Amino acid sequence: MAADVTQVFGRTILILGMVLVVAGLFLLLGPRLPGFIGRLPGDMSWSRGNMRVYFPLGTCILLSLVLTILFSVISWLRR
Repeated sequence: MAADVTQVFGRTILILGMVLVVAGLFLLLGPRLPGFIGRLPGDMSWSRGNMRVYFPLGTCILLSLVLTILFSVISWLRR
């Protein structure tokens, strides 16, 4: 039983590490990404004076769709 817990914990740490690497690459390469990311229909922004509020709803929906397809394909390939 202890070996199972250790194995699951090790896999979890590896997955979290991969997620952090991908997030780091996204932050490093963010300015080089295509210009439409963040300016899709549905992305909302308000500015008043020196305050600016930005809510990327369209980008979140697109990202959710892409990740859903990606994880579905990975799940299908693992069968």
